[in-house]
Amino acid sequence: MRGHEPILPQQRRRVPPQFSWVDHRLVRDGHLQGRSASALALYLFLVTVADADGLSWYSDEALCRQLSCEPAQLRRDRAELQQAALIAYRQPLYQVLDLAPTPVSMPRAVPQGGEAVAVGDILKSILGGVR
Repeated sequence: MRGHEPILPQQRRRVPPQFSWVDHRLVRDGHLQGRSASALALYLFLVTVADADGLSWYSDEALCRQLSCEPAQLRRDRAELQQAALIAYRQPLYQVLDLAPTPVSMPRAVPQGGEAVAVGDILKSILGGVR
């Protein structure tokens, strides 16, 4: 099929023998939304170096050196990722967490005014509009 051939077939990406990948649910489920660029850089680094259980033992000093950041920024980024439930941290151990489904806020079936709402309108609201 036209358009699906690699531009550079000799450089086609292969899954490496070590365990490392970026889960597409990060985008699909909205985990990246609202995250700072520096927190995302930390997350990408941790995903890249983590073992099969998502564990990494990089020190703060080594992370700051790798990410070109100050210790205070690293602490803010780590807290941001912990709050988003993307990582867990207990010095000196980082754990990249399995991505939990993002909760879908359910619209009210009956508005405060007491009027009924069509089921189709509720479904559109849940699904984010017509696709």
